[in-house]
Amino acid sequence: MEYRIDDKMLNASVFLTFVNQVWPGDYDIEKTQNALSKTQNITAYDGDRLVGCLRILSDGYFFGTITELLVLPDYQNKGIGSQLLQLAKKNTPTMLYFGSQPGIEAFYEKNGCQRSLQSYIIEKKR
Repeated sequence: MEYRIDDKMLNASVFLTFVNQVWPGDYDIEKTQNALSKTQNITAYDGDRLVGCLRILSDGYFFGTITELLVLPDYQNKGIGSQLLQLAKKNTPTMLYFGSQPGIEAFYEKNGCQRSLQSYIIEKKR
């Protein structure tokens, strides 16, 4: 497994092929590329195949958030998500705040993350 910190080579077409295997959707390629350019992307590759990705959005001083941590289903429970999270902890300029999908909390706690504020969302239609 090859891990890349701040993967500047990650492009929208590779990312969307990966994302659609985890969160199927109708994503805009240009908006995706723009979003990727604004985050620190920590990736995991099995050969040429993107199998895991953690994205950090940060102002560099006060605030940072993990926008998502995704691992392909066939690669889950192999330590890839844990490694991506450890690399995020090591390479973030700020504290990281993030939400968790229900049922995944134990994964974050096992990786040394502490429960914090309750999260809320304000939805916006695409």
